[in-house]
Amino acid sequence: MTSRWLCGVLRVRGKTDLLLVLLFAAAFAALPVFALLPSLWGFALASAVSYAADEVLHTRAPAFVRRLAALQLTRTMRFAVRTVMLLALADRMDAPDAVLVAALAVFSVHFALVVLYTAVHHAIRRRRILPVVVRNLDMSGAGIPQAPPALLYRRFLRKLLHLDLPAHAGLLAALAVGTWQPAGAGFALTAGLTVAAVLALLGQLRRARRMPSDDQVIAEVNRQLSAYRPEVALYFSFASVSRDFMYQVNMWIETLEQLDRRPLIILRERASFRYLSRTSIPVLCVPKADDVAQLELPELRVVLYPGNAGKNVHMLRVAEAKHVFIGHGDSDKLASSNRVSKVYDEIWVAGRAGRDRYQRVRHAISDSAIVEVGRPQLSSIRLHTDHVPGPLPTVLYAPTWEGWSDDDCHTSLIPMGVTLVERLLAQNVRVLYKPHPLTGKRSRAAAEADRAVRELLRADNERRDAREGGAQAAIDAARPRLAEIQSRLGELSGRLGGDDAQQTREARVPDPGGEAEWHELRAEWHRIFWESRGPVRHQVITRQLPTLYECFDQADLLISDVSSVVADFVASLKPYVLTNANDLSDEEFRAAYTTAGGAYLLDRACTRLPEILRSVCEPRHDPMAAERRILKEYVLGPDRPTSMERFNAAVNALAEKATAEQGERHEEARRVAVGVSERLV
Repeated sequence: MTSRWLCGVLRVRGKTDLLLVLLFAAAFAALPVFALLPSLWGFALASAVSYAADEVLHTRAPAFVRRLAALQLTRTMRFAVRTVMLLALADRMDAPDAVLVAALAVFSVHFALVVLYTAVHHAIRRRRILPVVVRNLDMSGAGIPQAPPALLYRRFLRKLLHLDLPAHAGLLAALAVGTWQPAGAGFALTAGLTVAAVLALLGQLRRARRMPSDDQVIAEVNRQLSAYRPEVALYFSFASVSRDFMYQVNMWIETLEQLDRRPLIILRERASFRYLSRTSIPVLCVPKADDVAQLELPELRVVLYPGNAGKNVHMLRVAEAKHVFIGHGDSDKLASSNRVSKVYDEIWVAGRAGRDRYQRVRHAISDSAIVEVGRPQLSSIRLHTDHVPGPLPTVLYAPTWEGWSDDDCHTSLIPMGVTLVERLLAQNVRVLYKPHPLTGKRSRAAAEADRAVRELLRADNERRDAREGGAQAAIDAARPRLAEIQSRLGELSGRLGGDDAQQTREARVPDPGGEAEWHELRAEWHRIFWESRGPVRHQVITRQLPTLYECFDQADLLISDVSSVVADFVASLKPYVLTNANDLSDEEFRAAYTTAGGAYLLDRACTRLPEILRSVCEPRHDPMAAERRILKEYVLGPDRPTSMERFNAAVNALAEKATAEQGERHEEARRVAVGVSERLV
């Protein structure tokens, strides 16, 4: 319990990271002690440990490093403290005044050059900020110069501060042997390398001055758009974009790629590019509203919005296009029937359930504005009849997150998550735990429950591995191939290295041959992953791979909260459970939530769990099967025509409507102009 509390306070995960933090803190605390004693070898050891632990923590525990920075213990400050302690040690060991003065001068010059280097780096970075970042359009005509070498440009502060190591090592060696030549050599090496680095970066500043102006970049983007002539745009903005939010865009990419009309993706936050999945669709990231207004999109007819955000108004002003809210999932949450959706021309929902949900928002959304298009993303989900059970029932527990406020808290993790997992383990099932990406972002209680669930599964895996043996060996054997595949997937994704300017400079029209390889490699990755994990080990799924829908295919049963995950799982026709943490009566709960119509309901104490699991082990005892078949069509629409066909037809119909209305406006404007001209004559 104490170690778990410390992990939460220090923002580290696991005992290994906690030990690293404690080692780092002990080494730093020992520096002044050994400097004042003085103890040369003790100081050398503590200094080496503090250097090494500092570097490792940047990779393993970045949240802890950020917390240190918030307390003004930045990386620069930590390096400065080590230097001051080294000078104190040298003074206590009666180093000659000349050596002390030389050391102080070299370290001062090194720090001053670090400041100068930082200023030059910032100047280059500011010049390389573009108004538009591009993917999948040929931007070679923009004249964007090559980025500085990664050695000089990326993570520069870490590299530059470490140039004090020769001076540190030289002074420690001199104190050890009693002669001062090692100190002089170390001082010269530190000063020389730092000066060389600054001069090299100043040369890169000259190249950065050749960057095209913002107007030139936008003009080139518009030339490329004129050649491509996009007709449909997916527009996305979110106040705090990260990997956690980009699923809202990524889920629509394959659907857009199958449309009859030419699609475009428009993002508003620079971080979006980092987490955008592979696509052959041209992508623009336009952070400023003024730059959005300069995009020339004369043939754009339909704009699709997966989320409600304030910056949507910057695209809603385009009168020539029709604007559609498509959302990022169909659920019984209030967000799936928001009155804000009234600003769009149409709202596209999966099935009749979505239409009814909006109609319950009285005097807000007209029935004619709602179009049922299905969920094209679900076409790959394996049906219940095609599922082959494993040796143990596999339960996918996928709780939603805590929401933006306590009033909107739908997650079962806080009131019953730990109890639920304990009961599942007692029933001897295999658990796939896939928490919502935002779990624990707002609520500490949710974060603590999440950690407790992971610990339960980890401990039970250890017991199973000890009993059966060989499981970890299979995982270790598969790891190199999985890493190799992920590396290649990264290459095929279109995410290029370097800063935004470099990515735009290297942006090209994608090779169509890469798509087939992408899908083949993803399929191979999933096959190897599940085979290496075996059919009985629990899994905590938090990364992009394996995907949620792959987890659906592995599961015999879903346990979740009121969320779009449940609506998507309905497509499989497999049994699923909704958590009823407030212990409402079954009648009240089913009346409140549409997706409860085909669900087993789980009380807060999980007393119904054995009865529910029986429906998985013995399908003939699955009384909700018929209800699920009815609910599937109600929530997701009919199987024929397919969701992709309906979605594509809806895009075409709305685009034609927008074109017709634009033609009518042009004709009306022409008649008005003719009338004015005749009156003037």
